[in-house]
Amino acid sequence: MRLPLLFATLTCLGLSPSVLADDVQVAVAANFTAPMQDIAQAFEQDTGHRVVAAFGSTGQLYAQISHGAPFEVFLAADDTTPARVESDGLAVAGSRFTYATGALALWSADARLISDGEQLLRTGDFQHLAIANPKTAPYGLAATQVMQALNLTDALTPKLVEGQSIGQTYQFVASGNAALGFVALSQVARDGEITSGSAWQVPTALYEPIHQDAVLLSKGANNAAATALLDYLKGERAAAIISRYGYGH
Repeated sequence: MRLPLLFATLTCLGLSPSVLADDVQVAVAANFTAPMQDIAQAFEQDTGHRVVAAFGSTGQLYAQISHGAPFEVFLAADDTTPARVESDGLAVAGSRFTYATGALALWSADARLISDGEQLLRTGDFQHLAIANPKTAPYGLAATQVMQALNLTDALTPKLVEGQSIGQTYQFVASGNAALGFVALSQVARDGEITSGSAWQVPTALYEPIHQDAVLLSKGANNAAATALLDYLKGERAAAIISRYGYGH
């Protein structure tokens, strides 16, 4: 049955086109957890498709994709890993695009701790500083670039505790196991305001731009829900959600 005819038939039967909805399996970088949950809810309301998302560090997700995980769309925290997935032959050529540009923040659960983030890092008046693993998490790599730019790598290295993802790094700080840490701005800000604790939005001149790319994986090439989700990410409703969390778009 051709698709327009099928839609007409469903309408005559009083059925919603949502019966044609499908699931899409999405691998999502941990820093994008909250906005992706909002986007998934809006997407499901607007299209009837259902998002099944898994969150982790970009490096961890890449390893899973390389080993055959059933993901159909990949939202990374950088632009190099999706390019690598494409060159590996695991993605649809030409489907890659930047869906968000991330920002880094130095954050503490203590509302009084951070008034001047750079000065606090220079004094070293804290016991532990949390960062994400720079080998697997782009926000961890950006944190190391900040320390290098401030000539503080040697001074701060003994204080570092590493999370396997930016989500785990956030938990280290939120739980008090680290006094402060480098996290994604999206984890601690809404509509331009810090939601809890204290924070310093790190100047972008101190680290390389964090361009976050999405790509259609080969397993999703024939799934209408997968291509619909990527189209949705380019639309106005998703852009508004992404901006709320402090990302550029």
